[in-house]
Amino acid sequence: MKWRVVLEPDPETHDWAVWCPELSGCMSAGVTQEDALRNICEAIELYLQTQKTQNSI
Repeated sequence: MKWRVVLEPDPETHDWAVWCPELSGCMSAGVTQEDALRNICEAIELYLQTQKTQNSI
């Protein structure tokens, strides 16, 4: 499954912020773009696992 993500540099820290607009509250960051993208992939997986668990209760 593919999800749209938004990747933006933080002008103060020079880190990268990233979030998935379709998944409320699903966001992450990283020192590099690659780190941020890797981190958001993990955040999306965890978000979806949590949603699946909550829906099965």
